[in-house]
Amino acid sequence: MSEELLVRHCSPTLAGMKAGSLFSCDFPSQEALCQEIRQLNRILVPKGLSVLPLRFKDGKALIYVYRPGSLSALLQDTTAAGILADCGYRDSGVVHCVCHLCSRFRSGEDFPHEVGLFLGYPPEDVRGFIDHKACDYKCVGCWKVYGDEQAARETFARYKRCTDVYCHQWQQGKSIEQLTVAC
Repeated sequence: MSEELLVRHCSPTLAGMKAGSLFSCDFPSQEALCQEIRQLNRILVPKGLSVLPLRFKDGKALIYVYRPGSLSALLQDTTAAGILADCGYRDSGVVHCVCHLCSRFRSGEDFPHEVGLFLGYPPEDVRGFIDHKACDYKCVGCWKVYGDEQAARETFARYKRCTDVYCHQWQQGKSIEQLTVAC
């Protein structure tokens, strides 16, 4: 897994603007990738982030980078808690929720659309996506918007600016550790 992928797909999370990010990457071996993730966690955990492989399938890994502290607050939202309960989550603690999400990804059943909550998407947009089966949205950017379109567009623009700045800084030689904001 390259640092470039991490910067390109996770900049708003590294910057502390977003609770979580998700990306896929090729891996030579599961053992080698897990070793890379352990090394990354040694750098990122002290800054309030965690890296977790959610799934390994067909030579690709689905990697989740998240801020447990930020995620905890998001999952306490009434709408978010209702969505999680509807999806079979029995405990609202971050560790239990992330473990359950991981199990849902690895089960091979339907794609767990509640993942949007774990990425910091507004709960009303996650609910809208599930209820409308990904149709009838107001606009699309980082996610499909069913609620506040203007706020979402502003968030999309902030995330893009952050990613552009972080990619440029990484290309100029800044390390992942230097780019990661401690929270």
